[in-house]
Amino acid sequence: MPTALPEAHGIIPARYASTRFPGKPLADLKGFPMFYHVWRRASRCPDLSSVTLATDDERIREAAGALGVPVLMTSSRHESGTDRVCEAALALRLPDDAVIVNIQGDEPALDPEVISKLVRAFADPEVRAATLACPLDPADLPRPDKVKVVTDAKGDALYFSRAGIPYRRNGECPVPLLGHMGIYAFTMHTLQSFVALLPSPLERTEKLEQLRLLENGIKLRVLVADKASPCVDRKEDTAAVLPLLDDYRSEHFNAGSL
Repeated sequence: MPTALPEAHGIIPARYASTRFPGKPLADLKGFPMFYHVWRRASRCPDLSSVTLATDDERIREAAGALGVPVLMTSSRHESGTDRVCEAALALRLPDDAVIVNIQGDEPALDPEVISKLVRAFADPEVRAATLACPLDPADLPRPDKVKVVTDAKGDALYFSRAGIPYRRNGECPVPLLGHMGIYAFTMHTLQSFVALLPSPLERTEKLEQLRLLENGIKLRVLVADKASPCVDRKEDTAAVLPLLDDYRSEHFNAGSL
């Protein structure tokens, strides 16, 4: 039976040393760094009590401070954004039953409503972790960079893969094709349990950390959104997102911030 929603907090991991796009969180988009657009979009979600940037780089920390963005310094040794999010959540002393949303720092056109969809899944007391998917173009089924997911009748993930799942043996598929969106939410207790686990065999094989949950018997609820937010993976991706971004310069000018 549904219950009242627990308090929820968004954390945006922001690492400077991206392999494909070094300094990506600081990439200038309409006069503001990318992390600022993500933070402003996430802050519009009415189901989040706070949104905090978690970084390992002093340049990002200084830029966040200048723009009034709550920011925490975290270790440079983390192997994943989830590890960074957990350190930040512990530093914030969030309660065990709080929902922690790991918000991707390279989606500056993020729709706040998809965060709400994720958080509201925790009205079901059985949900300990949740993520998002969206309809997948059949042409993307063979692409390893497009992660696919299949779910059970309740919407919990059965498997994630870079391969084309489900395999359409007769050319037909009576279930929707779903592509994974890289945003997660966990109860604080589950987040700590997850990062304490060693990388699992399937995780290492597919290079998909969410498989660590499934291999250790932790259910992951999958919510379906209409579409994914465009992701900035490389510098050349920025041109496509610029028309979708808000212009914050006028409000900062009026407030005397810039």
